Amino acid sequence: MEHIEKQKRNRLQSVSVPTEILFHLIVGAFALLCIIPFIFVIIISFSSEDSIRLIGYSFKPLAWSTDAYGYVLKMGDQLWRSYFNSFLVSILGTGISVLMCILYAYALFRRDFKYRKFFMFFAFFTMLFGGGLAPTYMVCKQMLGLSDNYAALIVPSLVNRLFIIIMRTFLQTSVPEELIEAAAIDGSGEYNTLFKIIIPISKPGIATVSLLTLINYWNDWFLTMLYIRDNNLYPLQYLLMKVQNQVDFLIKNSSVIGVEASRILQSLPGMSLRMSLVVFIVLPIACAYPFFQRYIISGLTIGSVKG
Repeated sequence: MEHIEKQKRNRLQSVSVPTEILFHLIVGAFALLCIIPFIFVIIISFSSEDSIRLIGYSFKPLAWSTDAYGYVLKMGDQLWRSYFNSFLVSILGTGISVLMCILYAYALFRRDFKYRKFFMFFAFFTMLFGGGLAPTYMVCKQMLGLSDNYAALIVPSLVNRLFIIIMRTFLQTSVPEELIEAAAIDGSGEYNTLFKIIIPISKPGIATVSLLTLINYWNDWFLTMLYIRDNNLYPLQYLLMKVQNQVDFLIKNSSVIGVEASRILQSLPGMSLRMSLVVFIVLPIACAYPFFQRYIISGLTIGSVKG
């Protein structure tokens, strides 16, 4: 009887060769649709401004040009300093934020924690209702002194309530409570249980939260606009946005200056510069993603089964 049921299950899980080929074609086409936009961005970044002006965006521009990349690279030390700032803020912020997320989620995961419901409500309520920009700015800048320092780029984003809930749900669906009880019987303390037992078996969830946090820190420019005035502390995203705004301003107001200067300004890269900036920003994250990829699917799917 068990053999017959196993055969039925295998038949349900198996597909014919034509169906399998069709599935591969569909998945391949979907993957191509995801890759083509980024390839298109790279092509536009190497297109001449005249080509974009005449025929618009095209996979085959009239002329190729590296003016956009040359314009960005002319920033020299400031560019590499901003790259360093972005890497430093992203790595430090991600490490501290993920640690706080794990500690908070572990407390919510433990059913014997007395104030579990209160802190769960606290995290959920503050996720839906914030204090607003003005109170946040006053607290961060005037009370905490977060101005013109790296802490201003890290501290305001340290606690992400959504990631805490995701991590808590992942622990509930992947860590058996009997394992914690067995560790307690063997004399293991809370921190020892967390760091030596829970964290090693929670790598998919931790990797998922780490990647999402890393992307948040890497793409953030708003905190820089609020709290940073020192050019040496600019992260890459804010620096490139500032350069793009300056170029756009010069091009739009080129008619009010001299003819010669206007001709020079008109030759500045506009759309190709935007795309080159996208390449500078996306490339590091695109290189980091394969290291997290094997954990992402399992982390998100396991963490979304049970609320």
